[in-house]
Amino acid sequence: MGTVFQNDTELSYDSWCNSNQGQAVDNSIEHLIRTILEPRRGERILDIGCGTGKHMLLLKKMGMEPTGLDASSHMLKKARERLDKRFTLKMGWAEDLPFDDNEFDYAVMINTLEFLNDPIQALMEAGRVSSKSIFIGAINALSWNGIGNRIQGLLGNPLFKNAKFYNLFQLKSFILQAYGDVPVSWLTVQCQPSFIKGLGSDKGVSSLCRRSPFGSFVAISARMLYRLKTDNLPLRVRLKKAAPPLVGSSTIGDINANRGVSGE
Repeated sequence: MGTVFQNDTELSYDSWCNSNQGQAVDNSIEHLIRTILEPRRGERILDIGCGTGKHMLLLKKMGMEPTGLDASSHMLKKARERLDKRFTLKMGWAEDLPFDDNEFDYAVMINTLEFLNDPIQALMEAGRVSSKSIFIGAINALSWNGIGNRIQGLLGNPLFKNAKFYNLFQLKSFILQAYGDVPVSWLTVQCQPSFIKGLGSDKGVSSLCRRSPFGSFVAISARMLYRLKTDNLPLRVRLKKAAPPLVGSSTIGDINANRGVSGE
């Protein structure tokens, strides 16, 4: 469990989405998913913490079959108003997903881990219901934007006051704890800090930076590997010598002889 978005949080989230930082992230999400997740058309994807369904529209546009989950009835109501009946929405907690094992090909968590009390358990659940990969998108604690958002939280911003921001190294550590040593891919988005909006481009500036741990937004994926360890147990009972098989007999007479049947 963690922060459940209500009306005041939704308004703050909308304000963040319209900021330089939010717009830069939104402009880059599709490229990030295509680059490090490499999904195919028709594949099933779970959006954990789907909010008002904005990213589900993008996933559908990419040709995927998205399902959304959120813990907030308020946000799900907004999502149903935005989406049509082709979209499946469920209420539930990220730490206890109401889905079967491997029900989806992928799971995405975009700006979700920041608002959870137990990110490791949420990642384990995402891995349980996904057969291929997990995609995480999070505001980078080591960026100017991450620092600015923490300050806004201290000043009472309802969106950030209970949020926990993570950096690339912490996210990698979470993945290691949840899944073990699995293949990981990552990119970061660099964008203007929100506090200088109005001094430059109103739409924000974004560029993808490989291997830059100080980007404003971190996108990281973990590929699921399923390993089966077996114990080799010694065979302690010897097999008895088998009787000669009947298949080796060449004639009906041989078969009858083996069976003790008279030919008369």
